[in-house]
Amino acid sequence: MSVLAEVVTAVDPAIAEHAVAEPGPDRFAGTVADPDRLFTLEAVHEAALLHYGEPRAFAGMDGDLRLLAGDALYALGLRRVASAGDLEAVAILADLIAAVARAEAEGDPSAAVAIWSEGARRLA
Repeated sequence: MSVLAEVVTAVDPAIAEHAVAEPGPDRFAGTVADPDRLFTLEAVHEAALLHYGEPRAFAGMDGDLRLLAGDALYALGLRRVASAGDLEAVAILADLIAAVARAEAEGDPSAAVAIWSEGARRLA
């Protein structure tokens, strides 16, 4: 099972009803070895896609539900590393989420791509 598929199985049932059958490959497979950090990075990336782009694992949501689902995925991922006591990962991810939001607000999605790569490198 892909990590993204694992994220889908861990979401609230209200969100899970919008899951697609095949969410596609993990975005960060082979980049981050720690399973908790990888789960969190995939969840946070999918959350950002729900907010700013085209999600890989969910479909059929209106704009409001997409925002709420994205927030729920941010929380799901961060809870995983926080529960493990990985405060370094929480700090890296908080910076990553803020930097991606800033890039998107400034209309610079290409900067967001670089931010994701740097965040994955830092989590590795």
